[in-house]
Amino acid sequence: MVLLEMTIRIYRPSKTSMQSGFANTKKWRLEYEKSSRKFIDPTMGWVGSEDMQRLVSIDFESKEAAIKYAESIGLPYKVEEARERKHIIRKGGYGENFSFKRKTAWTH
Repeated sequence: MVLLEMTIRIYRPSKTSMQSGFANTKKWRLEYEKSSRKFIDPTMGWVGSEDMQRLVSIDFESKEAAIKYAESIGLPYKVEEARERKHIIRKGGYGENFSFKRKTAWTH
């Protein structure tokens, strides 16, 4: 197995495609980067790994708390800043679809 340098990744998780709201996106997550490659088990054909650190993830209330923890255990880290999502706001909004003042027929 080839071992890679162990670093820590600090980021805010984005919302999944199954979420309509922004629950579970406010906290910062600390994860270990992969330190070994995955391999295919010759007996069963399953994908496996000897990297147990990859299974560890810790949530923090703030970015500073996550950085402080990473520095306290003495491992290098990288911070990935979250991209802010812009809300899509149309003129008239959703209610405009059902307005009595609508001049054209409503179609999909």
